[in-house]
Order: sequence, then structure tokens, then C-alpha cells
Amino acid sequence: MLLDAYITLGIFALTIIGLIVLQKRPVAVFGATLVALIACDLVTKNQLLTSIANPGLITLILLMLCSLALEKTRLLRVIASKTIVDSYYSTWFRLFGITTFFSSILNNTAVVATLLSPIRNNPHHFASKLLLPLSYASILGGTLTLIGTSTNLIINSMYIEASGQSLSFFSFTAVGAILVLCCGVVMFFCNRMLPSIEQNKATSEGYFIDAKVSVDSQLVGYSVEVNGLRHLESLFLVEIVRAGRLISPVSPSEIIHPSDRLIFCGDITKLLQLGQFSGLEIFAEKTGTINSNLTEVVIRQESLLVGRTLKTTGFRALFDAAVVAIRRDGERVSGKLGDVVIRSGDFLVLAVGGDYKSRTNINKNFLTLSGVEPESRINGWKACFCVGGFLTTIVMAAIGVLDLLEGLILLLGGLLFTRCLTTNEIVRRFPVDIWLVVSSAILLSNALVNSGVVEFIGNFIGQFNGPQYIYTAFILVYLITWVMTEFVTNNAAAALMFPIGYTVALGFGVDVLPFVMAVAFAASGSFISPYGYQTNLMVFNAGNYRLNDFIKVGLPISVVYALVVLIFVPVFFPF
Repeated sequence: MLLDAYITLGIFALTIIGLIVLQKRPVAVFGATLVALIACDLVTKNQLLTSIANPGLITLILLMLCSLALEKTRLLRVIASKTIVDSYYSTWFRLFGITTFFSSILNNTAVVATLLSPIRNNPHHFASKLLLPLSYASILGGTLTLIGTSTNLIINSMYIEASGQSLSFFSFTAVGAILVLCCGVVMFFCNRMLPSIEQNKATSEGYFIDAKVSVDSQLVGYSVEVNGLRHLESLFLVEIVRAGRLISPVSPSEIIHPSDRLIFCGDITKLLQLGQFSGLEIFAEKTGTINSNLTEVVIRQESLLVGRTLKTTGFRALFDAAVVAIRRDGERVSGKLGDVVIRSGDFLVLAVGGDYKSRTNINKNFLTLSGVEPESRINGWKACFCVGGFLTTIVMAAIGVLDLLEGLILLLGGLLFTRCLTTNEIVRRFPVDIWLVVSSAILLSNALVNSGVVEFIGNFIGQFNGPQYIYTAFILVYLITWVMTEFVTNNAAAALMFPIGYTVALGFGVDVLPFVMAVAFAASGSFISPYGYQTNLMVFNAGNYRLNDFIKVGLPISVVYALVVLIFVPVFFPF
């Protein structure tokens, strides 16, 4: 028994170390944890099966799948078009209210992705004055309900496994509402610290497009000026790559040579202008889909593309797509597109093939922002069914008329039957990473119990049963979870810290809910790091922010957020 305890603690410690060292690969770390627990015989077969089929985890998966249909409707796009007005303060309040509300019932990544483009291209205000508040509002909105964020649902799935009962739909609402109010006030007064970054054509529309001059092109032998390459609408010839040599800036009198690579910068929607030039082949032209099916994505932090070039990764074979253009943090990406080293947060425009939708690795490497194929849009009665069915399911679950898990199963069946969703879409967007992380974390909790670690910690903590020790432990659980969130992402922090918080509460012999809520809220409180939460990474690039911008605005919000949680969680959930 003692040996099992040491092995379990060793696996737990190595999991934390792995998450810190391999921040971009939390799925691999938790996968290794799962294999180690099974290999060391620290869990039973029944515990393995129940962790995989945990009701809370299944609810989370179903909710994410049903949300895919809503992303295909015009609901959020119509709302986005009504958000931005001439007055900055009016726009700010509309944006904050709409984002927090929809983030409380929808996937907040989808909410941010929908609002990202209208904000970035709005003619009235600096996008950098709105994009960071957009991300923060989506995080705060997620704290309002059980389904507002995957973090809450992960905590609920582990709570079900540990206690046999579920948190209610509105368990988070009281504290979440205070967080929205208090942090919203701080955000409003911190607006002056947001940078005013001019979204000029080199940044907001700064996609870099690589086009190759064929040997028999009619451009060969004539200058840039004569060929009309300086008179394109919203596209600018910024450099020429010739035999490994970079020519920049490009003179109007520069003569075009065979096999030159012409690097344009500008508005990706004007891409098809290049088709008017004979013998000018865009990097992705060979896919045959350059005239349609353009999709804008952002590179995930854990993507296998990070640190590699498009040429060395075999991009086309991996995703059945080709990169048409790239943009990075407002930086100038130089050289041939195939030789650019990819970074996390890079924006890519892809020309996708027919097999793209069925690839299971898309969601693991990209966050899709826009450009879904026209045939996948949902209009008419199907859109009404998607929106009405989703809202009806959520409302009935919230008032206790229908179990959320059962309601989502019925809704998903209806979406498939009406072809609002297809099996290919479900397979491609299925959140295998979240399933593996949560299942492994639940199994690790079981191992801690089986090996006697939980009992040992409980007995040790039981020696310190004074009220001052309880609240101190409560604060420490919150702070450790918050630090892990900023370093290893919210879902991993929640999954890993839940068993610690739960065990600490048992050791003190108090109600576990205050500690459970401390972990849940701390895991959602990522405001300082652009990499702690997906929406932060999305706006980090779109707004051309620096890390210092997140620290200046996020630090005071994090302090207020922590104070609200530490003060009001014990009020609504007494020890």
C-alpha cells in the first residue's frame, strides 16, 4: 500500500512537471498519466470505464457538439453587426453585455471568433481598444452558469465522480454575477491603458500572399510598373524572392524574371485579382479550390506545426488544404511562404479540399475563425430549429424540467436527423483532447484514493482544524490553481487541482463546495497571460498586442477577481 502511494504521488508530480515543461502538449502529458496509472495497476477496470463515461464529461462533450450547429447560423453574426456604433462607450457597453450573456450559454471561443472580424475591421474605433475587453468579457460570462465554460463542466464531471451528485445550472451564478459587475467596472476604467494601435493595411489586412512567376509568364521581361503590379486594389507588392535573394523594397522599374516569387501584402478578400495575370501561380493554386472554400484559422499553441515550416510538415497531405496567406502579430513575414517558420497564434488562410472537413486533426492544430464553406451555413427553418432547440434545452434544464444530459442527447439526435449537423462535422470537431484530459484526471483522483494518499493527506490536515487554517488553505488552493491556469491552461489546471481541493476539504472535515468553487473560478481567471486561455490567444494576435498590454490591464482585473472569489465564495458556500 505504501509503495502504491509513493508511485501515485510520483505520477502526480510528474504530471505537473510535464504540464509546465510541455505547455503546448497537455494532451500528451495526460495520456502518459493514463497509461502509467493502468500500467502500475493503480486503478481498476471499472474505474477506467466509469471515468471515460462520466455523466458530467459526456454532458460537456454533447454541449460542445450541439454548439457546432449554432456556429453555423447567422445568430451571432447578426448581433455582431448591431454591436459597433459611432460612440466608443456605447460600443463598449454593448460589446460587454452581449459577450457576457452569450458566453454564459454558448462556447465562448465561438462567441469571440464571431465578433473578432467585425471589431478588427470596424471604421469607428481602434480594434485594440475593444478586442482585449472582448476576451475578458467572454471569460467573465463563462463564470455565470454551469455550461458557460468547459472549466465549469470539467469541475462538475469530477464532482459527480467524487460525490455522486451534480452541481446545479445556477451554482456559479451568484458569485459569477458579482465577478461580472466588479471586474467589468475595473475593465471600464482600465480602458485608458489599452494601446491605440492603428489598424493599417500592413496590420489589420496584413496577410502575406506568395505567388510564383512561371517560366512562360507574360510578366517576364517587363517591369513592375508596366505589368500593372503597383495598381492592385488593397494588395501591395512588398518584396521579390529571386534565386534565394530578397529584393525589398520593390522598385517600380524592377524587371520580372522567370521563377520569381512575388510576395504581396494586403486584403485577402482581394486575392482573386492576381488571377488576371497570366503565369502567376498562387502558392495554393494546385488544390483547385482557390476560388472558394477559403477558411481563416489561427495556429494553436500545441499545434505540431509550431517551430516548423509549411514545406517540412507536409501540410497538404496532413490537412487536405494549402496555405494561401499568412499574418503574424502585425509583423512583416518575409520570404517564401513555404519557408516561413510557423508560430503559435499565426493567422493562416487555407484553401481547403474536399477531405478537409473529415480530417480529425483540424481542431487539434487550428482554431477556425471564419470562412466556413457556403453549403455548411444554416438558414431558414433549420436555423430556427437549431437556435430554438438549443435555447429550449438549456432553459428546461435550468428550471429542472429536463435533465441536461438527456436533453442534449435528444437535441443532437434532432440536429443529425435534420442534417443541421453531419457525422463528418462531429468526427472532425469531436473534442478528444478534453475527453482524454478529464478522463485521465478523474482516474488520477481514483488512484489517489486507492493508494491511501487522500486518507493520509486528510489525517495530516485534520491536525490543523482551526478556522484560520481552513481559510488559509482555501486561499492557497485558489492561488495555486490560478498560477497553474496562467502557465498550463485552464482545463488542465482545473482537472489537476480538483482532487487537491477536494481532499483538503475532507481533511478539514468541512463542506467541499467552497474548495470546489475556488478551483473552478481560479481556473477561469486567466487575464495576465495570452496563452492561458484560447480567447486571449485569439485577440493577442488580432489586436497586435504585446505581453505588457495583458499585464497592465489583466493584473488589476486578476486582483479584483481574486478578492471577489475569496470573499464571496465562503458567503454563498459556507465552510
